[in-house]
Amino acid sequence: MSLLDRDGVRVTVHKAVATVTLANGAKRNAQTPALWRALAETGRILPGDVRVVVLRAEGASFSAGLDRRAFTPEGIDGELNFIELARESDDVLDATIATYQEAFTWWRRNDLVTVAAVQGHAVGAGFQLALACDLRVCADDAQFSMRETSLGLVPDLTGTHPLVSLVGYARALEICATGRFVHAAEAERIGLANIVVPAADLTAATDDLVAALIAAPRDALIETKALLRAAPERTYDAQRAAERAAQARRLRDLAGFAE
Repeated sequence: MSLLDRDGVRVTVHKAVATVTLANGAKRNAQTPALWRALAETGRILPGDVRVVVLRAEGASFSAGLDRRAFTPEGIDGELNFIELARESDDVLDATIATYQEAFTWWRRNDLVTVAAVQGHAVGAGFQLALACDLRVCADDAQFSMRETSLGLVPDLTGTHPLVSLVGYARALEICATGRFVHAAEAERIGLANIVVPAADLTAATDDLVAALIAAPRDALIETKALLRAAPERTYDAQRAAERAAQARRLRDLAGFAE
């Protein structure tokens, strides 16, 4: 079933799996505000029985990042260029960036497990989109780079929180401050990539992971994801209490007792 096909985003659903494809491989899946609106809409229109969302990309690169036309006076047709945006009030700037961020937030919902299949370059906004997903399966040619700081900007598309969570503050600072490429082997070693496979095996490896995720009972997986996501912000004792409460819900559900 096709849900959406516009602005460089194609969304299909098969049973409990939705596939979101960045579909402008000829332009290395450069990102625009229109693409971000399409991604945000995707999160709103997913059927309730979808359990796993796979993010794929056509072409040699996952995403080369923001379409640089946004920084030119000519801009992108129909969009406010960033030079004009910079002249707006603080409230308008904040609201506009918040709207862009909506494309990157819904991937963390507890009722979904999201998997990015990454090949080639994942730069800037592309890196942050991969970070928005719960899991990353990478081809051995994958290269991540956070170029915003090198351009005089900051990563503002929700990528800083997951990056620090995955690799730690010092490594995250070094990656962002230098803008260097993190190649697939290093990405796996430092925790950015869950799996690295030859490029020819990327689809098969992603499909195998999705099958394993679908095999787990949905409610147990939702509770587990919620527990793990909240763990860094809780004390040890608070996390223990959360585990007890979640297990009580699961036991009552399995036994057929309503709370």
